[in-house]
Amino acid sequence: NWGFFELLNHGIPYDLMDNIERMTKEHYKEFMEQKFKEMLRSKNLDTLETEVENVDWESTFFLHHLPQTNLYDIPDMSDEYRAAMKDFGKRLENLAEELLDLLCENLGLEKGYLKKVFSGTKGPTFGTKVSNYPPCPKPEMIKGLRAHTDAGGLILLFQDDKVSGLQLLKDGVWVDVPPLKHSIVINLGDQLEVITNGKYKSITHRVMTQKEGNRMSIASFYNPGSDAESSPAPSLVEKDSDEYPSFVFDDYMKLYAGVKFQPKEPSFEAM
Repeated sequence: NWGFFELLNHGIPYDLMDNIERMTKEHYKEFMEQKFKEMLRSKNLDTLETEVENVDWESTFFLHHLPQTNLYDIPDMSDEYRAAMKDFGKRLENLAEELLDLLCENLGLEKGYLKKVFSGTKGPTFGTKVSNYPPCPKPEMIKGLRAHTDAGGLILLFQDDKVSGLQLLKDGVWVDVPPLKHSIVINLGDQLEVITNGKYKSITHRVMTQKEGNRMSIASFYNPGSDAESSPAPSLVEKDSDEYPSFVFDDYMKLYAGVKFQPKEPSFEAM
């Protein structure tokens, strides 16, 4: 009903999560904070006077895990941080596959169906967006991350347990996704809406800026492979009902890149 849920007892060691949180915040402070301030100056965001619609108040970098990793190409990461992120990424990948099988069970699909659909000929893609949302002097003027649905499959989020900001849209009302220590927040992307023929929905969400505190967000995306075909599972298509489109994931991503912050329905129609 919500497209989001918060997972506890997920089996990922809490000390690993604590170490990653500590190192992510240290890494931001040492290597990213100054770049973020320079970006603000270059876009005249350091003196917000009017509302800004087309920029996000966030500092990010991206890790790729599957099909190939770029973990050793990211500058300024300590060996300890790299090792922890590699371990965390593998555990999240296993958790994502376990969750996909639980979704299959819930939908009456055979075990392994979703993983197989996601695999295409080259296997799934899996990557992590490491974000920091620094304190913002005028939160009413700019979003941390503008409202959108996620294009891909299953998203696993390790978020700050002290600084909030994540909200989802439910029945036209913005609802906080509260920080819960050592939880993993799960949400569903557009591909799962298509494959389940709308039984599950991808949900619009956003990040609000805060005056105090730097919010950490580590979002890992378990997505179909570039040549995987997303189409409604035949057993979930009812006679005479509207059916979602079938398309290759890479084609959807090319379209999504330009319309991320717009409603998803026109994208489905375009496919």
